[in-house]
Amino acid sequence: MYQQYFHFSELPFSIAPDPHFMFMSARHQEGLAHLLYGINMGGGFVALTGEVGTGKTTLCRCLLQQLPVNVDIALILNPKLNAVELLATICDELSIGYDKNRQTLKDFIDKINQYLLTAYANGRRTVLLIDEAQNLSLEVLEQVRLLTNLETSKTKLLQIILVGQPELKQLLSQKDLRQLNQRITARYHLLPLSLDETRAYIHHRLAVCNGNPDLFKDRAVRKIYQFSSGIPRLINILCDRALLGAYATNAHAITPDIITRAARETLALESPHRQAKAAIALALFSSIAAGIYFFSQHQPADHQAKLVLSGQFPAPASKPAIKSPQPALKPEPVAPKAEAKTFNAWLENPALSLNSAMIQALKAWKKAVPANNRADCHYMETVGLRCLFDKANWKDILELDRPAILEFSLANEKKRYALLTGIRKGQPVIRFNEDLAFPLADVLSLWDGYYLMLWQPPRPDMADIVPQQTSANVLWLRQQLSAVTGTRTSVNEPMFFDEALKKQVIDFQRLHHLTADGIAGARTLIHLDNSIGAKDSPHLEIMD
Repeated sequence: MYQQYFHFSELPFSIAPDPHFMFMSARHQEGLAHLLYGINMGGGFVALTGEVGTGKTTLCRCLLQQLPVNVDIALILNPKLNAVELLATICDELSIGYDKNRQTLKDFIDKINQYLLTAYANGRRTVLLIDEAQNLSLEVLEQVRLLTNLETSKTKLLQIILVGQPELKQLLSQKDLRQLNQRITARYHLLPLSLDETRAYIHHRLAVCNGNPDLFKDRAVRKIYQFSSGIPRLINILCDRALLGAYATNAHAITPDIITRAARETLALESPHRQAKAAIALALFSSIAAGIYFFSQHQPADHQAKLVLSGQFPAPASKPAIKSPQPALKPEPVAPKAEAKTFNAWLENPALSLNSAMIQALKAWKKAVPANNRADCHYMETVGLRCLFDKANWKDILELDRPAILEFSLANEKKRYALLTGIRKGQPVIRFNEDLAFPLADVLSLWDGYYLMLWQPPRPDMADIVPQQTSANVLWLRQQLSAVTGTRTSVNEPMFFDEALKKQVIDFQRLHHLTADGIAGARTLIHLDNSIGAKDSPHLEIMD
Protein backbone atom coordinates (compact mmCIF):
# COMPACT_ATOMS: atom_id res chain seq x y z
CA MET A 1 0.00 0.00 0.00
CA TYR A 2 2.48 2.61 1.17
CA GLN A 3 5.42 1.39 -0.95
CA GLN A 4 4.56 3.58 -3.94
CA TYR A 5 3.39 6.43 -1.71
CA PHE A 6 6.85 6.74 -0.11
CA HIS A 7 8.71 5.69 -3.31
CA PHE A 8 10.30 2.63 -1.67
CA SER A 9 11.95 0.08 -3.95
CA GLU A 10 10.71 -2.58 -1.50
CA LEU A 11 9.09 -2.71 1.92
CA PRO A 12 11.71 -1.59 4.45
CA PHE A 13 10.39 -3.09 7.68
CA SER A 14 9.40 -6.66 6.98
CA ILE A 15 9.94 -8.95 9.99
CA ALA A 16 11.30 -11.68 7.72
CA PRO A 17 15.08 -12.18 8.29
CA ASP A 18 16.08 -10.87 4.86
CA PRO A 19 19.92 -10.85 4.54
CA HIS A 20 19.55 -7.89 2.15
CA PHE A 21 18.53 -5.74 5.16
CA MET A 22 21.09 -7.16 7.57
CA PHE A 23 22.20 -4.52 10.10
CA MET A 24 25.20 -5.43 12.21
CA SER A 25 25.22 -3.23 15.28
CA ALA A 26 28.25 -3.12 17.56
CA ARG A 27 26.48 -5.67 19.76
CA HIS A 28 25.84 -8.00 16.83
CA GLN A 29 29.44 -7.65 15.69
CA GLU A 30 30.67 -8.47 19.18
CA GLY A 31 28.33 -11.48 19.37
CA LEU A 32 29.52 -12.71 15.98
CA ALA A 33 33.13 -12.34 17.10
CA HIS A 34 32.38 -14.51 20.15
CA LEU A 35 30.81 -17.20 17.97
CA LEU A 36 33.66 -17.21 15.46
CA TYR A 37 36.20 -17.26 18.29
CA GLY A 38 34.50 -20.28 19.83
CA ILE A 39 34.42 -22.10 16.51
CA ASN A 40 38.00 -21.29 15.58
CA MET A 41 39.28 -22.34 18.99
CA GLY A 42 37.57 -25.71 18.53
CA GLY A 43 36.04 -28.05 21.08
CA GLY A 44 33.38 -27.59 23.70
CA PHE A 45 30.25 -25.48 23.43
CA VAL A 46 29.41 -21.94 22.37
CA ALA A 47 26.26 -20.34 23.81
CA LEU A 48 24.40 -17.37 22.30
CA THR A 49 21.39 -16.04 24.20
CA GLY A 50 19.12 -13.05 23.77
CA GLU A 51 15.54 -11.90 24.15
CA VAL A 52 12.94 -12.66 21.50
CA GLY A 53 13.47 -10.41 18.48
CA THR A 54 16.98 -9.18 19.31
CA GLY A 55 18.43 -10.68 16.13
CA LYS A 56 19.78 -14.09 17.12
CA THR A 57 18.55 -15.63 13.86
CA THR A 58 20.09 -12.77 11.87
CA LEU A 59 23.37 -13.31 13.69
CA CYS A 60 23.28 -17.05 12.94
CA ARG A 61 22.67 -16.35 9.25
CA CYS A 62 25.67 -14.03 9.24
CA LEU A 63 27.72 -16.71 11.00
CA LEU A 64 26.79 -19.28 8.35
CA GLN A 65 28.04 -16.88 5.66
CA GLN A 66 31.39 -16.44 7.41
CA LEU A 67 32.21 -20.02 8.35
CA PRO A 68 35.58 -21.23 7.07
CA VAL A 69 35.37 -23.27 3.86
CA ASN A 70 36.47 -26.45 5.63
CA VAL A 71 33.56 -26.42 8.09
CA ASP A 72 30.41 -28.55 7.68
CA ILE A 73 27.36 -27.56 9.71
CA ALA A 74 24.30 -29.42 10.97
CA LEU A 75 21.45 -27.00 11.70
CA ILE A 76 18.69 -28.02 14.16
CA LEU A 77 15.77 -25.57 14.02
CA ASN A 78 13.22 -27.69 15.91
CA PRO A 79 14.78 -28.81 19.20
CA LYS A 80 11.60 -30.40 20.62
CA LEU A 81 12.99 -33.86 19.93
CA ASN A 82 13.92 -36.84 22.02
CA ALA A 83 17.50 -38.09 22.04
CA VAL A 84 17.02 -40.61 19.22
CA GLU A 85 15.21 -38.05 17.03
CA LEU A 86 17.97 -35.50 17.62
CA LEU A 87 20.69 -37.92 16.53
CA ALA A 88 18.63 -38.92 13.48
CA THR A 89 18.24 -35.25 12.54
CA ILE A 90 22.00 -34.69 12.88
CA CYS A 91 22.57 -37.65 10.54
CA ASP A 92 20.08 -36.20 8.05
CA GLU A 93 21.76 -32.79 8.16
CA LEU A 94 25.21 -34.26 7.56
CA SER A 95 23.95 -36.77 4.96
CA ILE A 96 25.01 -39.71 7.11
CA GLY A 97 23.28 -42.88 5.96
CA TYR A 98 21.56 -45.14 8.53
CA ASP A 99 19.12 -48.03 8.70
CA LYS A 100 15.59 -46.60 9.04
CA ASN A 101 14.49 -49.81 10.74
CA ARG A 102 17.32 -49.86 13.26
CA GLN A 103 17.34 -46.63 15.23
CA THR A 104 19.11 -46.91 18.56
CA LEU A 105 21.34 -44.45 20.36
CA LYS A 106 24.36 -46.69 19.88
CA ASP A 107 23.79 -47.08 16.13
CA PHE A 108 23.49 -43.33 15.63
CA ILE A 109 26.49 -42.46 17.79
CA ASP A 110 28.63 -45.04 15.98
CA LYS A 111 27.58 -43.58 12.61
CA ILE A 112 28.25 -39.98 13.73
CA ASN A 113 31.59 -40.91 15.29
CA GLN A 114 32.73 -42.63 12.08
CA TYR A 115 31.66 -39.60 10.03
CA LEU A 116 33.55 -37.21 12.31
CA LEU A 117 36.74 -39.27 12.21
CA THR A 118 36.61 -39.39 8.40
CA ALA A 119 35.91 -35.65 8.16
CA TYR A 120 38.81 -34.91 10.53
CA ALA A 121 41.15 -37.10 8.49
CA ASN A 122 40.14 -35.12 5.39
CA GLY A 123 40.91 -31.81 7.07
CA ARG A 124 37.28 -30.87 7.67
CA ARG A 125 35.58 -29.74 10.86
CA THR A 126 31.97 -30.22 11.91
CA VAL A 127 29.68 -27.81 13.75
CA LEU A 128 26.25 -28.54 15.25
CA LEU A 129 24.04 -25.44 15.68
CA ILE A 130 20.84 -25.84 17.72
CA ASP A 131 18.37 -22.94 17.58
CA GLU A 132 15.72 -22.34 20.28
CA ALA A 133 17.88 -24.48 22.56
CA GLN A 134 15.94 -23.41 25.65
CA ASN A 135 13.33 -25.99 24.55
CA LEU A 136 15.75 -28.91 24.87
CA SER A 137 14.90 -31.41 27.59
CA LEU A 138 17.45 -32.37 30.23
CA GLU A 139 17.72 -35.82 28.66
CA VAL A 140 18.51 -34.39 25.22
CA LEU A 141 20.97 -31.84 26.65
CA GLU A 142 22.83 -34.66 28.35
CA GLN A 143 23.00 -36.52 25.04
CA VAL A 144 24.28 -33.36 23.37
CA ARG A 145 27.01 -33.15 26.01
CA LEU A 146 27.99 -36.74 25.37
CA LEU A 147 28.48 -35.90 21.70
CA THR A 148 31.48 -33.75 22.65
CA ASN A 149 33.15 -36.90 24.01
CA LEU A 150 33.77 -37.84 20.38
CA GLU A 151 37.40 -36.79 20.11
CA THR A 152 40.92 -37.71 19.19
CA SER A 153 43.82 -37.51 21.63
CA LYS A 154 44.38 -33.89 20.58
CA THR A 155 41.09 -32.32 19.58
CA LYS A 156 37.30 -32.44 19.82
CA LEU A 157 35.64 -33.69 16.67
CA LEU A 158 32.38 -31.76 17.09
CA GLN A 159 31.77 -28.08 17.91
CA ILE A 160 28.29 -27.33 19.30
CA ILE A 161 26.57 -23.91 19.26
CA LEU A 162 23.49 -23.45 21.46
CA VAL A 163 21.25 -20.50 20.55
CA GLY A 164 18.29 -19.59 22.71
CA GLN A 165 16.30 -17.17 24.80
CA PRO A 166 17.41 -16.08 28.32
CA GLU A 167 15.74 -19.20 29.72
CA LEU A 168 18.65 -21.15 28.20
CA LYS A 169 21.03 -19.47 30.66
CA GLN A 170 18.80 -20.56 33.54
CA LEU A 171 18.58 -24.06 32.12
CA LEU A 172 22.34 -24.44 31.82
CA SER A 173 22.86 -23.17 35.36
CA GLN A 174 20.98 -26.14 36.81
CA LYS A 175 23.07 -28.47 38.94
CA ASP A 176 22.23 -31.47 36.75
CA LEU A 177 23.86 -29.72 33.78
CA ARG A 178 27.00 -28.41 35.48
CA GLN A 179 29.19 -30.72 33.38
CA LEU A 180 27.79 -29.21 30.18
CA ASN A 181 27.96 -25.66 31.54
CA GLN A 182 31.64 -26.09 32.38
CA ARG A 183 32.37 -27.04 28.77
CA ILE A 184 31.10 -23.76 27.32
CA THR A 185 34.21 -22.04 25.98
CA ALA A 186 32.49 -18.89 24.67
CA ARG A 187 29.15 -17.36 25.58
CA TYR A 188 27.46 -14.10 24.65
CA HIS A 189 24.15 -12.48 25.58
CA LEU A 190 22.78 -10.40 22.70
CA LEU A 191 21.40 -7.11 23.97
CA PRO A 192 18.74 -4.89 22.39
CA LEU A 193 19.86 -1.87 20.37
CA SER A 194 20.75 1.40 22.06
CA LEU A 195 18.95 4.60 21.09
CA ASP A 196 21.74 5.56 18.68
CA GLU A 197 21.72 2.07 17.18
CA THR A 198 17.93 2.15 16.85
CA ARG A 199 18.24 5.38 14.89
CA ALA A 200 21.01 3.92 12.71
CA TYR A 201 18.98 0.72 12.22
CA ILE A 202 15.95 2.66 10.92
CA HIS A 203 18.14 4.81 8.64
CA HIS A 204 19.87 1.69 7.33
CA ARG A 205 16.65 -0.06 6.37
CA LEU A 206 15.31 3.09 4.72
CA ALA A 207 18.55 3.49 2.78
CA VAL A 208 18.39 -0.11 1.51
CA CYS A 209 14.99 0.53 -0.09
CA ASN A 210 15.97 4.00 -1.38
CA GLY A 211 13.80 5.76 1.17
CA ASN A 212 14.19 9.24 2.64
CA PRO A 213 16.49 8.92 5.71
CA ASP A 214 14.71 11.88 7.34
CA LEU A 215 11.27 10.26 7.02
CA PHE A 216 11.22 9.42 10.74
CA LYS A 217 11.61 12.53 12.86
CA ASP A 218 14.12 12.28 15.70
CA ARG A 219 11.40 12.51 18.37
CA ALA A 220 9.54 9.73 16.56
CA VAL A 221 12.67 7.56 16.68
CA ARG A 222 12.87 8.18 20.42
CA LYS A 223 9.25 7.08 20.73
CA ILE A 224 10.03 3.93 18.76
CA TYR A 225 12.91 3.22 21.10
CA GLN A 226 10.69 3.84 24.12
CA PHE A 227 8.02 1.39 22.96
CA SER A 228 10.36 -1.23 21.49
CA SER A 229 13.19 -1.01 24.02
CA GLY A 230 15.56 -1.50 21.10
CA ILE A 231 14.20 -4.92 20.04
CA PRO A 232 14.65 -5.03 16.23
CA ARG A 233 11.51 -7.09 15.61
CA LEU A 234 9.37 -4.62 17.57
CA ILE A 235 11.06 -1.73 15.76
CA ASN A 236 10.05 -3.29 12.44
CA ILE A 237 6.46 -3.84 13.57
CA LEU A 238 6.10 -0.27 14.85
CA CYS A 239 7.72 1.31 11.78
CA ASP A 240 5.63 -0.75 9.38
CA ARG A 241 2.38 0.19 11.10
CA ALA A 242 3.48 3.85 11.39
CA LEU A 243 4.14 4.03 7.64
CA LEU A 244 0.73 2.52 6.99
CA GLY A 245 -0.84 5.11 9.32
CA ALA A 246 1.00 7.95 7.57
CA TYR A 247 -0.18 6.67 4.20
CA ALA A 248 -3.78 6.51 5.44
CA THR A 249 -3.68 10.12 6.64
CA ASN A 250 -1.64 11.53 3.72
CA ALA A 251 1.25 12.41 6.05
CA HIS A 252 4.73 12.73 4.59
CA ALA A 253 6.74 12.43 7.80
CA ILE A 254 6.51 10.09 10.79
CA THR A 255 5.82 11.99 14.01
CA PRO A 256 5.68 10.85 17.67
CA ASP A 257 1.85 10.86 17.53
CA ILE A 258 1.87 8.45 14.60
CA ILE A 259 4.25 6.15 16.50
CA THR A 260 2.04 6.26 19.60
CA ARG A 261 -1.02 5.27 17.55
CA ALA A 262 0.98 2.49 15.90
CA ALA A 263 2.05 1.21 19.31
CA ARG A 264 -1.54 1.15 20.54
CA GLU A 265 -2.60 -0.85 17.50
CA THR A 266 0.27 -3.34 17.51
CA LEU A 267 1.25 -3.61 21.18
CA ALA A 268 -2.27 -3.41 22.68
CA LEU A 269 -1.32 -0.46 24.85
CA GLU A 270 -4.91 0.71 25.17
CA SER A 271 -5.53 -1.70 28.05
CA PRO A 272 -3.96 -0.38 31.29
CA HIS A 273 -3.76 -3.91 32.71
CA ARG A 274 -2.03 -5.27 29.62
CA GLN A 275 0.17 -2.20 29.44
CA ALA A 276 1.35 -2.81 32.99
CA LYS A 277 2.08 -6.44 32.21
CA ALA A 278 3.96 -5.43 29.06
CA ALA A 279 6.01 -2.92 31.03
CA ILE A 280 6.94 -5.62 33.55
CA ALA A 281 7.94 -8.03 30.81
CA LEU A 282 9.90 -5.39 28.90
CA ALA A 283 11.64 -4.29 32.08
CA LEU A 284 13.19 -7.71 32.50
CA PHE A 285 15.18 -7.51 29.28
CA SER A 286 15.51 -3.74 29.14
CA SER A 287 17.41 -3.96 32.41
CA ILE A 288 19.95 -6.15 30.61
CA ALA A 289 20.33 -3.60 27.79
CA ALA A 290 20.68 -0.52 29.95
CA GLY A 291 21.67 -2.38 33.10
CA ILE A 292 18.94 -0.47 34.90
CA TYR A 293 15.76 -1.44 36.66
CA PHE A 294 14.29 -0.58 39.99
CA PHE A 295 11.22 -1.28 42.09
CA SER A 296 9.05 1.46 43.49
CA GLN A 297 8.26 1.31 47.20
CA HIS A 298 5.06 3.33 46.86
CA GLN A 299 3.14 1.56 44.07
CA PRO A 300 0.90 -1.52 43.99
CA ALA A 301 2.53 -4.78 42.91
CA ASP A 302 1.19 -4.59 39.33
CA HIS A 303 2.96 -1.27 38.86
CA GLN A 304 6.24 -2.03 40.59
CA ALA A 305 8.25 -2.59 37.44
CA LYS A 306 9.24 0.73 35.87
CA LEU A 307 11.02 0.73 32.58
CA VAL A 308 14.03 2.90 31.91
CA LEU A 309 14.59 3.34 28.19
CA SER A 310 17.85 5.10 27.38
CA GLY A 311 17.49 6.76 30.75
CA GLN A 312 14.05 8.03 29.80
CA PHE A 313 11.47 7.25 32.45
CA PRO A 314 8.11 6.44 30.83
CA ALA A 315 5.18 8.78 31.24
CA PRO A 316 2.93 7.78 34.16
CA ALA A 317 -0.31 5.97 33.43
CA SER A 318 -3.57 7.91 33.30
CA LYS A 319 -4.50 9.37 36.68
CA PRO A 320 -7.43 7.68 38.44
CA ALA A 321 -10.53 9.70 39.24
CA ILE A 322 -9.68 9.61 42.94
CA LYS A 323 -6.03 9.72 43.80
CA SER A 324 -4.88 8.77 47.25
CA PRO A 325 -2.27 11.06 48.79
CA GLN A 326 1.30 10.07 47.97
CA PRO A 327 3.94 9.95 50.69
CA ALA A 328 6.54 12.67 50.46
CA LEU A 329 9.72 11.74 48.65
CA LYS A 330 12.39 10.86 51.16
CA PRO A 331 15.79 12.40 50.57
CA GLU A 332 18.29 9.85 49.35
CA PRO A 333 20.65 8.63 52.07
CA VAL A 334 24.13 10.01 52.00
CA ALA A 335 26.83 7.51 51.17
CA PRO A 336 29.44 7.11 53.88
CA LYS A 337 33.02 8.08 53.33
CA ALA A 338 35.32 5.42 52.00
CA GLU A 339 38.04 5.63 54.65
CA ALA A 340 39.01 2.17 55.90
CA LYS A 341 36.51 0.59 53.53
CA THR A 342 37.09 -1.57 50.53
CA PHE A 343 35.42 -0.63 47.26
CA ASN A 344 33.16 -3.68 47.58
CA ALA A 345 31.95 -2.59 51.01
CA TRP A 346 31.47 1.01 49.86
CA LEU A 347 29.25 -0.14 47.01
CA GLU A 348 26.89 -1.93 49.37
CA ASN A 349 25.26 1.39 50.29
CA PRO A 350 21.85 1.75 48.54
CA ALA A 351 22.41 5.50 48.21
CA LEU A 352 24.48 4.74 45.11
CA SER A 353 21.44 4.77 42.85
CA LEU A 354 21.14 5.72 39.21
CA ASN A 355 19.29 8.90 40.12
CA SER A 356 22.03 9.95 42.55
CA ALA A 357 24.69 9.35 39.93
CA MET A 358 22.78 11.38 37.36
CA ILE A 359 22.54 14.26 39.84
CA GLN A 360 26.33 14.08 40.27
CA ALA A 361 26.75 14.06 36.48
CA LEU A 362 24.55 17.16 36.15
CA LYS A 363 26.73 18.96 38.68
CA ALA A 364 29.86 17.93 36.77
CA TRP A 365 28.34 19.60 33.70
CA LYS A 366 27.44 22.65 35.83
CA LYS A 367 23.78 22.25 34.96
CA ALA A 368 20.80 22.99 37.19
CA VAL A 369 19.50 20.09 39.26
CA PRO A 370 15.72 19.51 38.91
CA ALA A 371 13.59 20.93 41.70
CA ASN A 372 12.25 17.51 42.70
CA ASN A 373 15.81 16.09 42.75
CA ARG A 374 14.78 13.40 40.28
CA ALA A 375 16.88 13.36 37.10
CA ASP A 376 16.25 11.38 33.94
CA CYS A 377 17.19 11.72 30.28
CA HIS A 378 14.04 13.69 29.47
CA TYR A 379 15.26 16.31 31.91
CA MET A 380 18.78 16.18 30.46
CA GLU A 381 17.42 17.27 27.10
CA THR A 382 15.86 20.36 28.70
CA VAL A 383 19.35 21.51 29.72
CA GLY A 384 20.92 20.73 26.34
CA LEU A 385 22.42 17.31 27.14
CA ARG A 386 21.88 13.83 25.74
CA CYS A 387 22.23 10.40 27.31
CA LEU A 388 24.48 7.76 25.81
CA PHE A 389 23.98 4.19 27.07
CA ASP A 390 26.40 1.55 25.93
CA LYS A 391 28.83 -1.17 26.91
CA ALA A 392 32.56 -0.66 26.57
CA ASN A 393 35.94 -1.64 27.95
CA TRP A 394 38.01 0.54 30.26
CA LYS A 395 40.20 1.88 27.47
CA ASP A 396 37.13 3.03 25.48
CA ILE A 397 35.75 4.88 28.51
CA LEU A 398 39.01 6.76 29.03
CA GLU A 399 39.24 7.67 25.34
CA LEU A 400 35.73 9.18 25.36
CA ASP A 401 37.11 11.52 28.06
CA ARG A 402 33.83 12.46 29.73
CA PRO A 403 32.53 11.82 33.24
CA ALA A 404 30.71 8.48 33.00
CA ILE A 405 28.18 6.75 35.23
CA LEU A 406 29.39 3.18 35.70
CA GLU A 407 27.10 0.30 36.58
CA PHE A 408 28.34 -2.21 39.15
CA SER A 409 26.86 -5.65 39.73
CA LEU A 410 26.85 -6.99 43.26
CA ALA A 411 25.64 -10.27 44.70
CA ASN A 412 21.92 -11.09 44.49
CA GLU A 413 21.67 -9.09 41.23
CA LYS A 414 21.94 -5.77 43.07
CA LYS A 415 23.06 -2.80 40.97
CA ARG A 416 24.95 0.28 42.07
CA TYR A 417 25.84 3.40 40.05
CA ALA A 418 28.67 5.87 40.55
CA LEU A 419 30.20 8.68 38.52
CA LEU A 420 33.75 8.25 37.22
CA THR A 421 35.39 11.70 37.18
CA GLY A 422 39.07 10.97 36.60
CA ILE A 423 42.22 9.00 37.39
CA ARG A 424 44.44 9.78 40.38
CA LYS A 425 47.84 8.04 40.44
CA GLY A 426 46.42 5.23 38.34
CA GLN A 427 43.31 4.81 40.50
CA PRO A 428 39.77 5.60 39.27
CA VAL A 429 38.22 8.57 41.03
CA ILE A 430 34.56 7.99 41.92
CA ARG A 431 32.36 10.91 42.92
CA PHE A 432 29.52 10.77 45.42
CA ASN A 433 29.34 14.18 47.10
CA GLU A 434 33.15 13.95 47.25
CA ASP A 435 35.90 12.41 45.11
CA LEU A 436 37.21 9.05 46.27
CA ALA A 437 39.98 6.99 44.67
CA PHE A 438 39.88 3.18 44.60
CA PRO A 439 42.23 0.50 43.20
CA LEU A 440 41.61 -0.09 39.50
CA ALA A 441 41.46 -3.87 39.95
CA ASP A 442 38.67 -3.52 42.55
CA VAL A 443 36.64 -1.25 40.25
CA LEU A 444 37.05 -3.47 37.20
CA SER A 445 36.14 -6.61 39.17
CA LEU A 446 32.62 -5.27 39.78
CA TRP A 447 32.04 -3.07 36.73
CA ASP A 448 30.02 -5.01 34.15
CA GLY A 449 30.98 -2.76 31.22
CA TYR A 450 27.75 -0.75 31.05
CA TYR A 451 27.86 3.00 31.34
CA LEU A 452 25.72 6.10 30.94
CA MET A 453 27.43 9.21 29.67
CA LEU A 454 26.03 12.71 29.28
CA TRP A 455 27.19 14.58 26.21
CA GLN A 456 26.36 17.84 24.48
CA PRO A 457 25.57 17.82 20.75
CA PRO A 458 27.63 20.39 18.82
CA ARG A 459 24.34 21.75 17.44
CA PRO A 460 21.05 21.67 19.43
CA ASP A 461 19.08 19.85 16.71
CA MET A 462 21.84 17.39 15.83
CA ALA A 463 21.08 13.68 15.71
CA ASP A 464 23.01 10.97 13.88
CA ILE A 465 24.46 12.30 10.62
CA VAL A 466 24.07 9.53 8.06
CA PRO A 467 25.18 8.98 4.44
CA GLN A 468 22.85 10.28 1.72
CA GLN A 469 21.50 12.91 4.12
CA THR A 470 21.20 16.56 3.08
CA SER A 471 21.27 19.07 5.94
CA ALA A 472 23.23 21.85 7.61
CA ASN A 473 24.58 19.20 10.00
CA VAL A 474 26.34 17.54 7.05
CA LEU A 475 28.02 20.84 6.20
CA TRP A 476 29.11 21.18 9.84
CA LEU A 477 30.52 17.62 9.79
CA ARG A 478 32.42 18.30 6.59
CA GLN A 479 33.94 21.48 8.05
CA GLN A 480 34.93 19.81 11.34
CA LEU A 481 36.59 16.85 9.63
CA SER A 482 38.49 19.24 7.38
CA ALA A 483 39.67 21.18 10.43
CA VAL A 484 40.81 17.97 12.16
CA THR A 485 42.54 16.38 9.18
CA GLY A 486 43.79 19.61 7.60
CA THR A 487 42.40 18.59 4.21
CA ARG A 488 39.94 20.75 2.34
CA THR A 489 38.18 19.57 -0.79
CA SER A 490 35.80 21.44 -3.06
CA VAL A 491 32.45 19.73 -3.55
CA ASN A 492 29.39 20.69 -5.58
CA GLU A 493 26.89 19.91 -2.79
CA PRO A 494 28.57 20.53 0.59
CA MET A 495 25.32 19.82 2.49
CA PHE A 496 24.97 16.35 0.92
CA PHE A 497 26.56 13.37 2.72
CA ASP A 498 28.36 11.78 -0.23
CA GLU A 499 30.64 8.73 -0.46
CA ALA A 500 33.79 10.84 -0.12
CA LEU A 501 32.57 12.25 3.20
CA LYS A 502 31.56 8.76 4.34
CA LYS A 503 35.11 7.59 3.70
CA GLN A 504 36.44 10.48 5.77
CA VAL A 505 34.13 9.52 8.64
CA ILE A 506 35.18 5.86 8.42
CA ASP A 507 38.86 6.83 8.44
CA PHE A 508 38.26 8.98 11.53
CA GLN A 509 36.34 6.15 13.24
CA ARG A 510 39.10 3.65 12.56
CA LEU A 511 41.68 6.06 13.91
CA HIS A 512 39.75 6.23 17.19
CA HIS A 513 38.83 2.51 17.32
CA LEU A 514 35.12 3.13 16.76
CA THR A 515 32.66 1.06 14.75
CA ALA A 516 33.58 2.01 11.17
CA ASP A 517 30.05 2.38 9.76
CA GLY A 518 30.35 5.88 8.28
CA ILE A 519 27.56 7.19 10.53
CA ALA A 520 28.42 10.15 12.75
CA GLY A 521 26.63 9.00 15.91
CA ALA A 522 27.15 9.96 19.55
CA ARG A 523 30.55 8.32 20.07
CA THR A 524 31.92 9.66 16.78
CA LEU A 525 30.65 13.16 17.58
CA ILE A 526 32.21 13.04 21.06
CA HIS A 527 35.60 12.04 19.63
CA LEU A 528 35.29 14.71 16.95
CA ASP A 529 34.50 17.27 19.64
CA ASN A 530 37.55 16.12 21.60
CA SER A 531 39.73 16.53 18.51
CA ILE A 532 38.91 20.23 18.38
CA GLY A 533 39.23 20.88 22.11
CA ALA A 534 35.70 20.24 23.48
CA LYS A 535 35.93 23.45 25.49
CA ASP A 536 32.24 23.33 26.51
CA SER A 537 32.43 19.82 27.99
CA PRO A 538 33.87 18.49 31.27
CA HIS A 539 36.69 15.96 30.92
CA LEU A 540 38.15 13.19 33.03
CA GLU A 541 40.73 14.65 35.38
CA ILE A 542 44.05 12.81 35.06
CA MET A 543 46.31 13.40 38.08
CA ASP A 544 49.74 11.78 38.36
